[in-house]
Amino acid sequence: MVDNNAGYGSYPPSGYGTSGAYVGGGAEAPTSAQGMVFTQLQQMQQEIAQLRGLLEEQQNEIQRLKQEGLERYQDLDRRLSSGAAGAAATNNSSVIGATGTSGTPSAAAGQAQAPASNSPADPEKEKLFYDAAFDLIKAKDFDKASQAFTAFVRKYPNSQYAGNAQYWLGEVNLAKGDLQGAGQAFARVSQAYPQHSKVPDSLFKLADVEMRLGNADKAKGILRQVIATYPGSSAAQLAQRDLQRIP
Repeated sequence: MVDNNAGYGSYPPSGYGTSGAYVGGGAEAPTSAQGMVFTQLQQMQQEIAQLRGLLEEQQNEIQRLKQEGLERYQDLDRRLSSGAAGAAATNNSSVIGATGTSGTPSAAAGQAQAPASNSPADPEKEKLFYDAAFDLIKAKDFDKASQAFTAFVRKYPNSQYAGNAQYWLGEVNLAKGDLQGAGQAFARVSQAYPQHSKVPDSLFKLADVEMRLGNADKAKGILRQVIATYPGSSAAQLAQRDLQRIP
């Protein structure tokens, strides 16, 4: 009898499984593929973590901007509620800010307001015009309110409401996001109506505008001016608070 397996040894030969499949040199291929997949998963996880971090930063920035916008509108609403009642009682000959920190009259206090024209004053008509402009703020129609207050201060620069109108023009422009226009309007209050009771508030808001424009040094200087010149005002208290927050 001839042994058919003679010369071939045991079956299956070494290197083959029981099914006859070769399990030799190719055994490392699956392990290598798994390692590549694992490495790719790690990279993807790192990228996802980075994206989540960026997303959180953006969400925080959006939340900060929303909070600033909300605070701005809340501040405007508070001023609206208190400004309407006091507007008629306020005039350009207010003694607030007429003296410096030493108690002596300031240079601005001695400056008289020059009338824009020889036309007689018409308080009733001026009040109607002013109230109409103010109603536009209440309606949150800031574009038209800006136009109305601009027209008012041009038409009635010597009105008892002119200082208030100039101040509210700044507030309206600030609410619109027009920082340049807001800054010019707030600065104009102390320039055109240096004895007006809105001067401390307008200077404080001017400092706020300068901060938003990135002019920290200018803002600090204006805040110090408010504190020194109007120490008993609410604007001075707010200025002291903000001055401590500026690095």
